[in-house]
Amino acid sequence: MNSELRGPCVIGKNCLIQNSFIGPYTSVGNHSKIINSSIEYSIVLENATIANVDRIEKSLIGKNAKILKNKERSILKINVGDYSEIEL
Repeated sequence: MNSELRGPCVIGKNCLIQNSFIGPYTSVGNHSKIINSSIEYSIVLENATIANVDRIEKSLIGKNAKILKNKERSILKINVGDYSEIEL
């Protein structure tokens, strides 16, 4: 919904991509949510949630990980393990 996908990229089954940009060389795992965010050159594993993050690049987001931002936006380069949660 209201998003831009710039390939090559892969979006898994039952994903919610809303008001976001999915850039090249990005893979989004099944059942993941990307809301009001921008991500490129990254791998997002299944059931991950990314919300309100201005830009993520060259990152690995693990299964069931959550990256939620509620303050000033910045560029992030991170590796998040399975079942992790980060609130920025």
